[in-house]
Amino acid sequence: MNANSLVDRFGRSIEYLRLSVTDRCDLRCAYCIPKGFKNFEEPEHWLTFTELERLLGLFAGLGLKRVRLTGGEPLLRGKLPELCARITTLPGIEDLSLSSNATQLARMAGDLKRAGVRRLNISLDSLRPERVAKINGSPVLEQVLAGLEAARQVGFAPIKVNMVVMQENVDEIDAMVAFCMERGFVLRLIELMPMGETARRMGYVDLQPVIHGLRQRFSLVDTLMTGGGPARYLGTPDGRFTVGFITPISQHFCASCNRVRLTADGVLHLCLGQEEHMDFRRMMRAGATDADLVEACHRAIDLKPERHEFREQPQKLVRFMNMTGG
Repeated sequence: MNANSLVDRFGRSIEYLRLSVTDRCDLRCAYCIPKGFKNFEEPEHWLTFTELERLLGLFAGLGLKRVRLTGGEPLLRGKLPELCARITTLPGIEDLSLSSNATQLARMAGDLKRAGVRRLNISLDSLRPERVAKINGSPVLEQVLAGLEAARQVGFAPIKVNMVVMQENVDEIDAMVAFCMERGFVLRLIELMPMGETARRMGYVDLQPVIHGLRQRFSLVDTLMTGGGPARYLGTPDGRFTVGFITPISQHFCASCNRVRLTADGVLHLCLGQEEHMDFRRMMRAGATDADLVEACHRAIDLKPERHEFREQPQKLVRFMNMTGG
């Protein structure tokens, strides 16, 4: 491995970090946090802003270019715009984005934009109030829509709407297409990943027939849009509408995976669907030098597996999505 880069055993350059700033969330989405779950990390175990700035600075020196803030719900982390501003000043970081459920976004959109967040991904699995309440565990559709509108008003573009497709909402795909097309949002349809028993009970939907149907109905063609992540994008010939597909089960993207995930308590996970990890919080709080952390980062990247096994072993992983980050 090149000492100045992060390249794994399979030749993949790791340049994208999904950074969870909290495992707490104000919703209880059925596929993410099981009902009654209380095993949240203690806040004193969360990496501080200073620890995060130090660690991300070292990662950036090794080739990290993109950071996406996730949770739980990242907007629940106090003074988050301050952290955003600190990350965007790190040499080498070219793009800072954020994934959110948007319940807090109406009041924070402007601060996030001014702090340097460039792109937003917003979770919205239904446009029906009663179904949102069932899937998300709370009647928050109006709050989410207000957050989306606030983000549009302050100039975020493109805004991507993430819809996890499952048996519960597969009948709403056409409605979500119309909603996003009317407002200029990019729609992203996501296959449900079997992260914990609750997600496995929601009912997986293969997106390949959906992709075929939408391609035929709207004459969709390949686009040049990228987001640094796993989505494959199609768009209308007039450029008016773009839809992305994330298909970890039906057509996995492991061969081009450029991502790792850092949990709120400083554990680096090398694959969403496997257990290999490296605990950086313990090292930093035990007095590790920068050289120690860089060496540990190289060792961690060497642990990155070739691919997940969601299809072959759907019950292998017991870690819930909120514990890992989106």
